[in-house]
Amino acid sequence: MKSVPRDISDSRADPLAFTVQTALSGEVREWLGYLANERRYSRHTLNAYARDLRQFLEFLTVHFGKDPDANDLNSIKPGDLRAFMARRRNEGLESRSLLRSLAGIRSFTRHLERQGKIQASAFANVRSPKIARSLPKPIGATQARALTDAESRAGENRDAWVLARDAAVLGLLYGAGLRISEALSIRRLDAPTGDIDALTITGKGQKMRMVPIIKLVREGLEDYLALCPWSLAPEGPLFVGARGGPLSPRIIQLTVERMRGALGLPDSATPHALRHSFATHLLARGGDLRAIQELLGHSSLSTTQVYTAVDSSRLLDAYRSAHPRA
Repeated sequence: MKSVPRDISDSRADPLAFTVQTALSGEVREWLGYLANERRYSRHTLNAYARDLRQFLEFLTVHFGKDPDANDLNSIKPGDLRAFMARRRNEGLESRSLLRSLAGIRSFTRHLERQGKIQASAFANVRSPKIARSLPKPIGATQARALTDAESRAGENRDAWVLARDAAVLGLLYGAGLRISEALSIRRLDAPTGDIDALTITGKGQKMRMVPIIKLVREGLEDYLALCPWSLAPEGPLFVGARGGPLSPRIIQLTVERMRGALGLPDSATPHALRHSFATHLLARGGDLRAIQELLGHSSLSTTQVYTAVDSSRLLDAYRSAHPRA
């Protein structure tokens, strides 16, 4: 029985380099190009969507007994999709990943529909998996400040510039609400130092926003730049690794993992938790929800509103632990 080749998507390669010769390879290349060039999807999303589509095509190859083409996609029934979802469930896929998988496949079939090649109505009759919405887990203000302070790691056998670098990155996550990928994408010439108190960030979906940079964060960046032994090119990355190349996010993740033990933090204390802490602490101090939405770069206010539930939960916890009749 013929099977779809397994290299439609390689997470280490360019997802647009779709060279596999299948009945739908041309359509897949065109779709990925559309997502990259017109929708401005990130490389991570493109890789995930290409990988999900490959898995779906592999399933259809077995399901139909041949390499699927546009006519096969046109004949898909809701039962076929449910069978695919059941198989992925059995393989250990969680609801959130399964939902993303369906989103990618739907995007591909809608692309073919716009071209008049298929009428894939089956997707409208399949219920998407429900996701239990978990609340973000912020870190306390004192603990967040400790994570962003180079002095918290003074006892480590590491170069002073490395400690200052890590503190500067974490300072941007907590002090400006950046994602780790956003912080590490900053160029040297854009570094907010001295009197520069704002930074333009390009976030998800190539959406641009301007965030204020407070004095403490600027000072952390200046400390790092004063100690950094590498000559940083203006157009190059602001944050570099031990050999002068772009800093890997994994280095910052490992830094926080090491600090969790020293500071007595839970496993939920991650670099991204500092972004949650930024939003939660602003809200607790009376920050406007719309303003926080803009600072975080959320497209929808409903995404930001989850922090109101976090703040209410923290208030209830404090009430139950402190009120004599709680």
